[in-house]
Amino acid sequence: MQLRSMAAMATVVLSLALLLLPHTTSAHNITHILAKYPQFSTFNHYLTETHLAAEINSRETITVCAVDNVGMAELLSKHLSIYTIKNVISLHVLLDYFGAKKLHQITNGTALAATMFQATGSAPGSTGFVNITDLKGGKVGFGPAENHGTLPATFVKSVEEIPYNISVIQISTMLPSASAEAPTPEPSQMNLTSLMSAHGCRVFAETLLKSPAEKTFDENADGGLTVFCPGDDAMKNFMPKFKNLTADGKQSLLEYHGVPVYQSMASLKSNNGVMNTLATDGAKKYDFVVQNDGDVVTLKTKIVTAKITGTLIDEQPIAIFTINKVLMPKELFKASAAADTPAPAPAPDADSPEPSKKKKKHKAPAAADTPADSPADGPSDDFADSTADDNSAFSYSAGPVVAGVLSMWVFFLLL
Repeated sequence: MQLRSMAAMATVVLSLALLLLPHTTSAHNITHILAKYPQFSTFNHYLTETHLAAEINSRETITVCAVDNVGMAELLSKHLSIYTIKNVISLHVLLDYFGAKKLHQITNGTALAATMFQATGSAPGSTGFVNITDLKGGKVGFGPAENHGTLPATFVKSVEEIPYNISVIQISTMLPSASAEAPTPEPSQMNLTSLMSAHGCRVFAETLLKSPAEKTFDENADGGLTVFCPGDDAMKNFMPKFKNLTADGKQSLLEYHGVPVYQSMASLKSNNGVMNTLATDGAKKYDFVVQNDGDVVTLKTKIVTAKITGTLIDEQPIAIFTINKVLMPKELFKASAAADTPAPAPAPDADSPEPSKKKKKHKAPAAADTPADSPADGPSDDFADSTADDNSAFSYSAGPVVAGVLSMWVFFLLL
């Protein structure tokens, strides 16, 4: 009887532990996967050098067509710039899952797969797609769509598969593409607003073009610049508040979305803390807090919490990331409608030094510059959203719950 009671008690403890255990998942890491295979060391190296590895790791359904060191040597013999090499390798990253089994069961024997090269917007027309064809004799051929049916590469083997998440396969040779190998301008030579417009940030880009803030962004491009670009939906919803700001307020808000140093995604994921912006000007701090939780990076102001949702470019000296909300600084907006007086100007903070590279062209306005009847003076809808974001740090799966129920059932049987 005593033994039965002890077993019952152990069952209860186990069930409670399982019920309280949070469900976590570990994301794939392409460099860790390929590090186990020395024959792909060069390919792996350039995934890191071009920052493609971080982009691959951030996606949930993807296929990497790896090429061994011999194949990479042929590519490197062309002496392409690192930016062009990135385009070539991104053509080998398919935005769909193709495991070994699926490759041999392609509907109608052929498929056209979108690639990361196509997703960047750098590929003209349909040149960013790869033709995959199940050939006779069990072989599978690969070729850029621009090659009009020519399949220069074949499937060699499956390297590693995490079903419907990531598939790493080996193909026999690099995929030749005149478009991918075309000379690529360095990031500082690119038209930043055109790049943003082509990738879901058209409203922000057009607003920037009409503002003196554009000059501030351009002046920092060569020395280092990170831009957090709100998506079109977020920017459209924000425009009524933006239009009620003064001219200086509008400029400060746009510059608030730029940081005068290059911050890669890897750097943002590994560092938490206060970050100054292009709008930072002495007592007008115009800063925000960067926080990360695994692969999720958030930017927190006193008013709103925005999440990084994508990468447009991440090449020194420029990084442009998309965010799901407009960043609202406390210098321009109030967190509570109960605050009838302008927000006091904060004292200089020795712990948040102004970046030495920052080039400031105007004096940032105080919160009082915002009209009294502006929507900015009321509580922000985004402020409530940020609270919800903060409360969603954990998720629970059904597995522990089921295990707990079964354990309790065993407990009653033992009584």
